[in-house]
Amino acid sequence: MDAGGASDGAVIERSWETPDAFAVIFDRYADDVHRYIARRLGSDTADDLMAETFVIAFQRRRRYDPSHPHARPWLYGIATNLIGRHRRHEARRLRALSRMASLPQEREEQAGWEDRTTGGLDSGETYGALAGALAELPGRYRDVLLVIAWGELDYAQAARALGLPVGTVRSRLHRARTRLRRALGDPEATTSTAPEKGTDHG
Repeated sequence: MDAGGASDGAVIERSWETPDAFAVIFDRYADDVHRYIARRLGSDTADDLMAETFVIAFQRRRRYDPSHPHARPWLYGIATNLIGRHRRHEARRLRALSRMASLPQEREEQAGWEDRTTGGLDSGETYGALAGALAELPGRYRDVLLVIAWGELDYAQAARALGLPVGTVRSRLHRARTRLRRALGDPEATTSTAPEKGTDHG
């Protein structure tokens, strides 16, 4: 069904009475959601979780606030919650990638995201070291970091995706990046990770 230039919110609202309209949302975002999940859990798991993400989204479509024109944060929030059931698998996969990072195909697949993930860390740092450091992050920090770095959401969108205040998103992102920098030997990441005003303390 062609929705033309209709916003995601308008399409989802239309799907309340015309369920087939929801296919437009799938067409717009399925590849992006799959890519995000695959980077975290691998392609095989991503196939199933991408499908589950859209099944859940369809089932919950009447709860969607149509005043939000973009559904990406909502979908990434559902996907991130599903990923949360696979914490151990994600950590094992990151550790395995860390060990295999010297293989050319691994470097080619993952090239280019180190700088965005760490927020400006020296691009000479290896993917392997970064993957190992990501594996050691608490899940709540990893979710914020990767939904922004790999999901390409801004702070407000990440907050909506994860059901957190924006201040908490900023605090967790700062802490995550500081931990990564420290783990990778950045001499500037040596001191405090004190939370910003209005943020969580965990």
